[in-house]
Amino acid sequence: MNKHQILQIIKNPKYIHLVRSRSRFSWLLTFLMFIVYFGFIYIVAFHKDLLAIPIGNGVTTLSIPIGLGVIIFTIIITNIYVRRANTTFDDHIHDITKEINKDQK
Repeated sequence: MNKHQILQIIKNPKYIHLVRSRSRFSWLLTFLMFIVYFGFIYIVAFHKDLLAIPIGNGVTTLSIPIGLGVIIFTIIITNIYVRRANTTFDDHIHDITKEINKDQK
């Protein structure tokens, strides 16, 4: 790829839209992850008695399902991002490169 092609890509309105939408989506997921993670840390730091509530007759407490929930949430939002990146974002990238290559011919 030469400098001319790179400049064409950077100035392309579809590329600008892609960068903005991908950035917005990434920040949204990051914000959600921070809320969940720091919410869990807040509960650990200030509401230990809540996490110590036993579940059933065994030794398992409420902290185990909440901690697993944080891990599962992380897996889910990672999967959401990967799906979006492999479909919407990749489609936009393909359209942009196709348009640039068409202009070169």
